[in-house]
Amino acid sequence: MFDTILTPALILVAWTLVMWVWMYATRIPAMKAAGIDPTKMREKSEMEVLPRAVRQVADNYNHLHEQPVIFYALVFYGHLAGVADGLDIMLAWSYVALRIVHSLWQGLVNFIPVRFALFTLASLVLIVMAVRDLAALAV
Repeated sequence: MFDTILTPALILVAWTLVMWVWMYATRIPAMKAAGIDPTKMREKSEMEVLPRAVRQVADNYNHLHEQPVIFYALVFYGHLAGVADGLDIMLAWSYVALRIVHSLWQGLVNFIPVRFALFTLASLVLIVMAVRDLAALAV
């Protein structure tokens, strides 16, 4: 189970769904407390009245639909092209771990310099994965 590059992708999908639950578990009560009726909302900016802690979780859920798209593409490319090796699997798990820590940090603390460092490390993992996949083309 842990010897395939596909498992980290599945775990990141599952984590994204955990963040979806967390987002609505905090957003719905906050909307009720703020007197926001979602059926009468006209602008997304109306959500800006919600507490920062609630918006942070929603922001992270959105972030999990941005850069991880590159991760999914690299994972599936590596698997389908047959170039995913042990190092690629380790890199994939590293990326997933960094994204989970990033989510928790953003949702609970959100000290930007640390969050940026986590994002940068995850980005560097993606770069290494992409370079390894490109290098495999030359072989």
